[in-house]
Amino acid sequence: MHIQVHTDNHIEGDERLSEYAESSIHLALGHLADRVTRVDAHLADENGDKGSGRDKRCTLEAHVAGQPPVTTTHHAASVRDAFEGAAAKLERLLAGIEDRRRDKHPSRG
Repeated sequence: MHIQVHTDNHIEGDERLSEYAESSIHLALGHLADRVTRVDAHLADENGDKGSGRDKRCTLEAHVAGQPPVTTTHHAASVRDAFEGAAAKLERLLAGIEDRRRDKHPSRG
């Protein structure tokens, strides 16, 4: 599974952020690593220097083998909280897709 992290010009996209994103995604989606080929994380601060409550946004786009890409978005007060919220949503979304796939093709489990 390839993981790419993109940030806007208000969020510093350093190595520490990339390592955190990669480990969190592997933790959340590791059980689907054979089906998820790529995850793109897009992090943004919607209000820039102005600051406000829930202005950090994380959008995760997962590319699943044999499926169109799926996305989740979460807004929060911190980059970490936005990322964790989007990752939790993505994990639930992909689990539902995987459950439906198993129901439709039980022999492929």
